[in-house]
Amino acid sequence: MTDETPGTPGRAAPEITEENAFFWTSGADGRLRLTECGSCAALIHPPQPVCRYCHGHDTGVRAVSGYATLIGFTVNHRFPAPGLPTPFVVAQVAIEEDPRVRLTTNAVQCAPDELTLGMRMEVVFERAGDAWLPLFRPAADQTEPAPFPADAIEPARFRSHVRPMVTPEKFEDKVAITGVGASEVGRRLLVPPLSLTVKACERAIADAGLTIADIDGLAAYPGAGAYGGFAEGGVTALEAALGVQPTWYNGGSETFGPGGSLIAAMLAVAGGLARHVLCFRTVWESSYGELVKRGRIAAPAAGAPAAGWMKPFGAYSAAHTLAMNAQRHFDRYGTTRETLGWIALNQRANAALNPTAIYRDPMTMDDYLQARMVTTPFGLYDCDVPCDGSVAVIVSAVDAARDLAKPPVLVEAVGTQLLERIEWDQSTLTHEPQVLGQSAHLWTRTSLRPSDVDIAQLYDGFTFNCLSWIEALGFCGIGEAKDFLDGGKNIARDGLLPLNTHGGQLSHGRTHGLGLVHEAITQLRGEAEARQVPDARVAVVSTGGLAPSGAILFRADT
Repeated sequence: MTDETPGTPGRAAPEITEENAFFWTSGADGRLRLTECGSCAALIHPPQPVCRYCHGHDTGVRAVSGYATLIGFTVNHRFPAPGLPTPFVVAQVAIEEDPRVRLTTNAVQCAPDELTLGMRMEVVFERAGDAWLPLFRPAADQTEPAPFPADAIEPARFRSHVRPMVTPEKFEDKVAITGVGASEVGRRLLVPPLSLTVKACERAIADAGLTIADIDGLAAYPGAGAYGGFAEGGVTALEAALGVQPTWYNGGSETFGPGGSLIAAMLAVAGGLARHVLCFRTVWESSYGELVKRGRIAAPAAGAPAAGWMKPFGAYSAAHTLAMNAQRHFDRYGTTRETLGWIALNQRANAALNPTAIYRDPMTMDDYLQARMVTTPFGLYDCDVPCDGSVAVIVSAVDAARDLAKPPVLVEAVGTQLLERIEWDQSTLTHEPQVLGQSAHLWTRTSLRPSDVDIAQLYDGFTFNCLSWIEALGFCGIGEAKDFLDGGKNIARDGLLPLNTHGGQLSHGRTHGLGLVHEAITQLRGEAEARQVPDARVAVVSTGGLAPSGAILFRADT
């Protein structure tokens, strides 16, 4: 390909490094180049020093034809990107020479309604700073739409790839949840984030009947760092505020959200490093955005290079990746926007009974379908609610738990195994990446089955996250969520699988997963008041969206 499109004024240039320079500068001569394994001829993207398929270390660079198959696209209406006036099309293509390689890109020189999944595309390049961005347009020589590339593991086969338990002894049997607490949750509370954290932690400690002196472990996600409203300072900040003297602590972002830090705490307790670990997650996204608008917090620097393989094309949000996964699910299984709408309506109906939820007003399917579009097929009510709030959970040794203030909630099993590519646009095509392997792993660590679950608190950063978990965890077959929901009846509080009973992140607020744990514990104790599911004894919780993710199965102490 030798065509070039005019550069877009103000468009963000990618961050060029020694490892990726060949890719970003390749378009200067009109050719698309990718890393190639010299041993097995596989194409590798993003570039790596070793082949993930044959583990050979003889890698080089190969010029490819520039033709690809369109495997996903979403029309972005909401998220701004430098030099890309909305709406614009974020797309994913699979390279013809090796469809295992996908590129996030923009579809250009066509209207969105001209695009069809499976159509042949060809590369054109656009200059952005020192880089040449590979964009794709419909090829002149169109044939019948091509099928999706095969996933490395087909959805129904994940169970056969799970590693067996290393030992019949489970760490889960040694721990329990003994306390939960939450601060106020709301929009633009303008309260210092550490104050929210302290309030949630003090409430969790009191709920367990403990004192600060009893706490000998701390765990936080994502820990300290410049997370723009998604953290409060981590373990360091809380230790300084409360004077805890932990024998063990943990904080970091490379785990599946607060569920990962919760499991780290369980392992520390089971291993004898601590007796009572205080785990917490704080967000103050709404206030952060408001303070940036007021000039009280410096806005991110304008004109900085766009890091990663997706941001140069305006794919700044997880919404873009998940929207394309949803589109492929629609195409393969007949799912519709109404299918996702039943999930949004269910969460809103539950939130109406929860005085701490942000959105409690009734919502109809027409309200859902007519809401402003965010990025197709997601509208406003497919997306969770940015908020301020903190949630805390205490993990204790099971032999200490039964002497505390509340009945302990036991941990039955966890699901953590990674079986899919971590990179968002290289992973599973039709489901949220990182739900299928973790779900299959969960059920190998317990004799309980999906039919034993009384309530499900499933991550719903977007409606499609929730749908993916319903199928992955086996509450229905792969591709069967449309029928399983039965117009929302099966996920209602009195249905087959009561779902996100506090309103979920879609209506209660984006507490990034730990709020789901809080609700599960509240339900299993029988303390959920108007929204209580009768006789709830087993709960499954999933946390994390895209990569990484994980699931935990809890049960009431009997």
